[in-house]
Amino acid sequence: MYTGAAAANEQIPTALTVSAGLIGGYGVARLTGIRPLGGAMLFAAGAAAAHNWWHKAGPITTATLSTTYLLGFGLSHPLAKKIGAWPSVLAVTGVNAAAAWALADSH
Repeated sequence: MYTGAAAANEQIPTALTVSAGLIGGYGVARLTGIRPLGGAMLFAAGAAAAHNWWHKAGPITTATLSTTYLLGFGLSHPLAKKIGAWPSVLAVTGVNAAAAWALADSH
């Protein structure tokens, strides 16, 4: 059993964590103009979510949701050319949050 920060982290729904990573990562990169800073936020949120997925739902779900998270980030770029940057980020965030909720958080 975890204590402290690890235990507190496991209480946060991963749907919220991936949303913070995708929306926050883009927002930080856009506001600061420092893309690696946004990437660091994206990575940190993804790692925290993956930790929780592993403990809540196991390795297969962790691999599935991690792949969805990375694909969402990657696919948001070409999607942004069609629908705009913020709509793209919000669309992939919605997909990721729904998947995280359905496969890990709702159990």
